[in-house]
Amino acid sequence: MTVNDDSFTNWKHREEIAESMIPIIGKLHRERDVTVLLHSRSLVNKSVVSILKTHRFARQIAGQELSITETLPFLQALTTLDLGPSQIDLALLAEAYKADDRGLTVEQFTAEAVAGAIGANKAERSEGRDVVLYGFGRIGRLVARLLIEKSGSGNGLRLRAIVVRGGGDRAAEDIVKRASLLRRDSIHGQFQGTITVDEANSTIVANGNEIKVIYANDPSEVDYTAYGIKDAILVDNTGKWRDREGLSKHLRPGIDKVVLTAPGKGDVPNIVHGVNHDTIKPDEQILSCASCTTNAIVPPLKAMADEYGVVRGHVETVHSFTNDQNLLDNYHKADRRGRSAPLNMVITETGAASAVAKALPDLKAPITGSSIRVPVPDVSIAILSLRLGRETTRDEVLDHLRDVSLHSPLKRQIDFTTAPDAVSMDFVGSRHASIVDAGATKVDGDNAILYLWYDNEFGYSCQVIRVVQYVSGVEYPTYPVPVA
Repeated sequence: MTVNDDSFTNWKHREEIAESMIPIIGKLHRERDVTVLLHSRSLVNKSVVSILKTHRFARQIAGQELSITETLPFLQALTTLDLGPSQIDLALLAEAYKADDRGLTVEQFTAEAVAGAIGANKAERSEGRDVVLYGFGRIGRLVARLLIEKSGSGNGLRLRAIVVRGGGDRAAEDIVKRASLLRRDSIHGQFQGTITVDEANSTIVANGNEIKVIYANDPSEVDYTAYGIKDAILVDNTGKWRDREGLSKHLRPGIDKVVLTAPGKGDVPNIVHGVNHDTIKPDEQILSCASCTTNAIVPPLKAMADEYGVVRGHVETVHSFTNDQNLLDNYHKADRRGRSAPLNMVITETGAASAVAKALPDLKAPITGSSIRVPVPDVSIAILSLRLGRETTRDEVLDHLRDVSLHSPLKRQIDFTTAPDAVSMDFVGSRHASIVDAGATKVDGDNAILYLWYDNEFGYSCQVIRVVQYVSGVEYPTYPVPVA
């Protein structure tokens, strides 16, 4: 096998450019609270290879590779501007610049495209908002990782405490084990950073963030102001309380709002970020982030309904097993879930279809749903079968969903893949609510079947963080502004 010297030289050149971008991206993030994106993917704290792979992603989705030599000038132009907290997408800047025929320089065009983040127009850095995690299971630990990751930017979210059951004489041993679970994850890998434990003060220190571990068996036992916590957002990861009365128990001294990481019952608002988060009332103190499956299906369902209309639909989810199932056959209060999760496909119910009405009240089409739990530990797929309001073609649907994933306000929720050999493990760690599998999509007249992958742990946790950011007032604007 011979080596193409030109290809190798080109790769080394692109590596050098990516290396030069890393300190610029880091400085903008730390000093200006600017998150640099590429097609809605953050470049903050990414390696040289990760930056190059993210650029290559554009060829798979947009049909042409976005060269790192094209995006570097826009990144350099950002350093000359008096920027405030914001998210700036280099790919959208480069695309818009190519389409602009006014003869502007890169510096002039960039300043115009991100004008809302400059000078008198720029958002001010938040003073910070305390966050408390109630429960520290699969979702709780991933939300913790995301909060710690974001704290380096000063974007206003500070993980101050984790509330768990237990403690007593074995509290020191307990906190060490919980820190170890945060440090290492069999699915999502090692924590990116350092974690130490202060057993005497019941504190976990992660990347310099001091997180108090509070032991309590009931919300009524905790006064958060005793730990210096005020006006905090509490994220309930237990699912033990799902109605307003139960969740109101968390409204203790120091807690201002409660966010549930499970479907809410009764009049608790079920929020899918990107779809109905702007309906949250400023004085609402209790809300739900719905389920991972609801977050996966509602954004593409909205995208299809807006473009084609939806008469009716059915969603079948092939879902990874979860902790509420048994490893081996044993008693379980629910039908079938008592059978061994790693050995069986298990038919079960899903509330995602009925939850659609809460997130999309204007959609009058009936949506039904069912689910099968399968022996994989993470990443699920939702098969969304729709009767549309008009006939269309497969190419038209794929073009529409591809455009939505790149340029619409739903681009953080909907991803798109054309990989012909994609399988579930490829989507572990995806930050999107769902990923449209182009190769599996089927369209026949007014019938469309979408295959939607989703990391039901990490992708959902990212949606939770977006809701927390929104209600905290620290969800900073994105530039260039997505076209609605």
